[in-house]
Amino acid sequence: MLVDLLIRNAHIVTQDPAHPQAQALWIHDGKVIAVDEGPDCGLEARRTIDAAGSTVVPGFNDVHAHSVWFGLTLMEADLGAARSTEDVYAVIEEASGPLGAGEWVVASGFSPLLLAGTQPDRDRLDEAAGGRPVWIKHSSGHACTLNGAALDLVLKDVDPDLPIDGGVIVRDGSGRPTGLLEENAMRLVQDLMLPYPLETIERALDLATTHYLSEGITSVTDAGIAGGWIGHSPREFVAYQNARDKGLLSVRMQPMLVLDALHPVTGHASEPKARSVDAGIRTGLGDDWLRLGSVKIFSDGSLLGSTAYMTEDYVGCTHNHGYLQMDAQELRSAALEAYRAGWAIAMHAIGDHAIDHAIDIISEAQDAYGLNSLPNRIEHGGVLRPDQLDRIARAGIVVVPQPHFITEFGDGMARLLGPRRTELSYPAKSLLRRGSILPGSSDRPVSEGRPLNVMQSFVERLTPSGAVYGPEERITAAEALAAYTTGSAAATGAADVKGRLSPGYLADLVFLDQDPTAVAASEIAATQVLATMVGGQLRFGAERFPAAGTDTTTLATALSGKETP
Repeated sequence: MLVDLLIRNAHIVTQDPAHPQAQALWIHDGKVIAVDEGPDCGLEARRTIDAAGSTVVPGFNDVHAHSVWFGLTLMEADLGAARSTEDVYAVIEEASGPLGAGEWVVASGFSPLLLAGTQPDRDRLDEAAGGRPVWIKHSSGHACTLNGAALDLVLKDVDPDLPIDGGVIVRDGSGRPTGLLEENAMRLVQDLMLPYPLETIERALDLATTHYLSEGITSVTDAGIAGGWIGHSPREFVAYQNARDKGLLSVRMQPMLVLDALHPVTGHASEPKARSVDAGIRTGLGDDWLRLGSVKIFSDGSLLGSTAYMTEDYVGCTHNHGYLQMDAQELRSAALEAYRAGWAIAMHAIGDHAIDHAIDIISEAQDAYGLNSLPNRIEHGGVLRPDQLDRIARAGIVVVPQPHFITEFGDGMARLLGPRRTELSYPAKSLLRRGSILPGSSDRPVSEGRPLNVMQSFVERLTPSGAVYGPEERITAAEALAAYTTGSAAATGAADVKGRLSPGYLADLVFLDQDPTAVAASEIAATQVLATMVGGQLRFGAERFPAAGTDTTTLATALSGKETP
């Protein structure tokens, strides 16, 4: 049989317990057809890649990211490196220079934790922007900062005394808005600035997914589109379809619709209330390249903004233990209506009180209506008590933690939680001990999204100051790799087609310059991605391989770090 491709002379970590390591893969029609077959197997390859001893692993799968948001950050002013308010003013001043009078200055990546909680002054932002309106998107995604000019626009028709359900317009001691908008209050500016044109969203997807390939990412779940404060257009899913049709979608995608994008849909009188989209479309629609995921439901806020819903107050913040973003009974009713309509649940819940609600709702849904085609999930799990972990394991719920939050924000989170709750924060080993699925995810662009960096965070759990954050939750490098491959495949309902390099599985794989499971923990992130293959096609790093034949010069020099003469 003539097949498309043979990869030989590789150190292949297959993630298949029946055949954990291999040296050769035969690939045909976008899938692995055989592993380690010899010259007498009856197979011939149109093309051969000699991997020159490089490590090959299944493609990385980030099950909680925000691709449009990330792509937009690549098009906006970058505040990711700001370490003082003066840095912020400098970036805003530079970004405003080419803009006309009245044009908005939009900046991304701002993290108050990196400025010890300090917020930019609205009046100084006015000066820096030359009177133009300024919209600063916080990296947490749960707050934004406006200057005075922007506040004048968004509050023009708003009753200043009217409370915002699930959000706050922060004010100073005199009652003057500071410019900080929390949670649902962000809708004030989004109502003015959104929706984005579909072409802008498609461009963002192009930029984001092209970047993913350079990091070995072959699949991504986008955790919330088309609604709420996290969506960019009510027609956002169309942009994914358009991007795919135009060849701009470089990796496999599983977007989640936000609960706000669903609405009551009538049916036969004998059928219970359902919340969906017209025509009854539900979780699972699509194919291996683009498929609808769960419904994303926000229950609380973030640790970074002290708005995650806790059973106890934050340290140093008397009477503040966060809040739910909607009434608890409304949250339950809406989630059950969506589940009845066929939508798996992905509940954003960070504080342990919010997690109590999430477990109750998901358990009730599963008990009443059975399991969905995708596992039900709790996104983040910022503080998880042992009793909650036990309930989660019994119910088969998937928790999706982000260990790189520890690397970037761990000291600030530990200060807010205190020592006891820090030990319960963003668990990993505790999930594995109970037999739960542990996937890999980043929440990019809230945090760094390069999988090899996140794997190192899984293993080390070191804060910026070098403190160990919850040492009992450290996992091995092999377990971290499994999280980004088999764990993520299971979390997204694709365990039978992704996450392993075995016959019948998708030929999504990554060539690495070293085995990340065989180096010191501190060296995992130093592993370099040489090439990325999706569906049997090299989409990144193809120049490292000869066009045909078995010449190994190009890859061998890449492995040695030398330039090809």
